[in-house]
Amino acid sequence: MEIRTIHSEFRVKSEDGKAQISGYAAVFNELSDDLGGFREKIQPGAFSETVKNDDVRALWNHDSNYVLGRNKAETLRLSEDEHGLHYEVDLPDTQWAKDLSESIKRGDVTQSSFGFAVDSDEWSKQDGETVRTLTKVTLFDVSPVTYPAYPQTSTSARSILEANKDRIPDDGADSGQTTARLDIQKKKLELLEKTL
Repeated sequence: MEIRTIHSEFRVKSEDGKAQISGYAAVFNELSDDLGGFREKIQPGAFSETVKNDDVRALWNHDSNYVLGRNKAETLRLSEDEHGLHYEVDLPDTQWAKDLSESIKRGDVTQSSFGFAVDSDEWSKQDGETVRTLTKVTLFDVSPVTYPAYPQTSTSARSILEANKDRIPDDGADSGQTTARLDIQKKKLELLEKTL
């Protein structure tokens, strides 16, 4: 499973006496930061099948002990629009969900994230950078989060690069620079793993 985190606008509202939060777990056509030698963007429609067919949860901080909602239970609603993957969840009547709602209202929690597996992607060179475009994914969860999951993303990035080296286009012009960047990123990941 891969995880991506974005800065998102949250809304907290109360409907029929129940608290709800909503936001975007992913945005379309926006380049990510460097994920270890490549950048990534999401193509509109990448979530269309998974939103209709899969059993997706809303979790607090990707922790399955804190289930906020579930689409099959109709306590989580997912949709794609021109901006990205939107979600709205009816919060459970629990103390930790009330605490989360308060943290969002105060501006302490401002990021969303989604856990996913890649069904299809495309690799290209754009302005000298390697870009991965997610064209179809299987969604596991959407989550308001405290921090981006840097170690998990970095570990995933390394395995993605190694598994897809032959798919990354090489225009020949900067292959030495690309190899050097990948070597540096690999060394950084090895150092990070030693400290964890």
